[in-house]
Amino acid sequence: MLARRRGHLCSVLIVAAALTAGCNSHGGQAADPVESDWQMQREQMVSQQIEARGIKDPMVLASMRSVPRHLFVPESGRDGAYQDSPLPIGDSQTISQPYIVALMTELLEVRPGSKVLEIGTGSGYQAAVLAAMGVEVYSIEIRTRLCEKASETLADLGYHSVRVRCGDGYGGWPEEAPFDGIIVTAAPEMVPDPLLEQLAPEANMVIPVGDFYQELKVITRADGGYQERAVIPVRFVPMTGEIERQGGS
Repeated sequence: MLARRRGHLCSVLIVAAALTAGCNSHGGQAADPVESDWQMQREQMVSQQIEARGIKDPMVLASMRSVPRHLFVPESGRDGAYQDSPLPIGDSQTISQPYIVALMTELLEVRPGSKVLEIGTGSGYQAAVLAAMGVEVYSIEIRTRLCEKASETLADLGYHSVRVRCGDGYGGWPEEAPFDGIIVTAAPEMVPDPLLEQLAPEANMVIPVGDFYQELKVITRADGGYQERAVIPVRFVPMTGEIERQGGS
């Protein structure tokens, strides 16, 4: 009899443990512990790397907290996805440091419903951050493999306000111009004229400019011309394609 009671008690404890593990205190399904860990890493990334460096726009901060950065990097690099550094994504390209993504997004000064042109889709992460803010994104990537992978990732994660085009971004996306913001994630030595022409009045272009020594610049279309200011020194991969031919002409 004692052995039978012990067996019954063990069964009850096992069932109770299973129910506790599978449900939260409100009777619903418990959060996935793996996803909870990623969420915690995002929270730490925002508080320690982004807010601590002066990023204040609440929409940018909320977006950086929500977008799963680890799903935009190769599996081999996911453990370091939320570290304070860029990461390789293949084809000699990188996903930018989280702070730089947040800074460039804030400098655009866009809001829900804005239309933004991105030159250099890369992994698709920057486009996802903008899309999570309610922005309509038109993104161009010159490297076909990266373009196709980013397009697939964005679609799988439900960022349907991003349109991705494979090709050279030098000429922009004229049939959708003007844009409420333009963001460039590769560095030309000079700002492409077609991009300037596709910037809406009072809109900002955020772009790294330079060869070995680069500066992140904000160019605003205003008063019939363009106003330019330098923000910080940066180091981006070089912009390739038509810009190289223009520079050599």
